[in-house]
Amino acid sequence: MRKTKRYPVKESNSLWQVYDTVSFWKVMKSFIIITIGRFTPWLPAKNWLYRTFLHMEIGEKTAIALMVMMDTMFPEKIHIGDNTIIGYNTTILCHEYLIDEYRLGDVYIGSNVMIGANSLILPGVTIGDHAVVGAGSVVTQDVPPYAFVAGNPAKLIRMVNK
Repeated sequence: MRKTKRYPVKESNSLWQVYDTVSFWKVMKSFIIITIGRFTPWLPAKNWLYRTFLHMEIGEKTAIALMVMMDTMFPEKIHIGDNTIIGYNTTILCHEYLIDEYRLGDVYIGSNVMIGANSLILPGVTIGDHAVVGAGSVVTQDVPPYAFVAGNPAKLIRMVNK
């Protein structure tokens, strides 16, 4: 079960009301920093950008590959442990805008985690330490420590040796 908080909306769909939810200028700043980070090949600089300007928690020696798309509206809700790899073109979301409501949830990615390329991490998900997420997976629920998950939606394939 994902840990998200629900906010009902009235009148139009929730995305039409996005700037009642989050400041336009915050989104603009986040978009610029994330775009720079997506194209930055130097990992220490990328982590510094995200920590300093977006208040993301990113552990030591964590590698965020090229083109990783962080949540542009609520990047401060992303928490990544030490020595983790986030694969190329992965998307990490902390928000969902639906017709009648929007949902927000922190994403926690543990230490020594490997997330394969082109994966999607949905809001409110926790990925435990030493877990592996297969390339192209859609993570819709929590992943226990030492688990190998893959698919759409991601399902447990096996437990990783400790």
